[in-house]
Amino acid sequence: MDSALWLIVAVVLLLVVAGFAAVLLVRVFQARRLLLDADVPLQPKALFWVAVVYTVSPIDLIPDPVYLDDIGVLLVALRALHAAAARGGAGPKRLPAGPEASISGPAKVPPPQ
Repeated sequence: MDSALWLIVAVVLLLVVAGFAAVLLVRVFQARRLLLDADVPLQPKALFWVAVVYTVSPIDLIPDPVYLDDIGVLLVALRALHAAAARGGAGPKRLPAGPEASISGPAKVPPPQ
């Protein structure tokens, strides 16, 4: 193959990788909402932050120039965070705080007369 074809292949691969990186970056920024959600357990939140630190750190499990392991760790953390958020919404509801709360559930309000 001549050099022009190799250049085209390299540019196409670079654009594909840049597209995947952009999608991943958008998903990371969308995860902010889940990190502030009180219904999401602490473990997936901590896993997400560990993955972010691993992604930006210079230490790699697999030394490669394309950050495959970094992206994989971040994707696993995002998947765990989204799965925990889905389970958290279906979990038991918390009792309301304040004087109207009781052990058996929320206080019953009499109908208006």
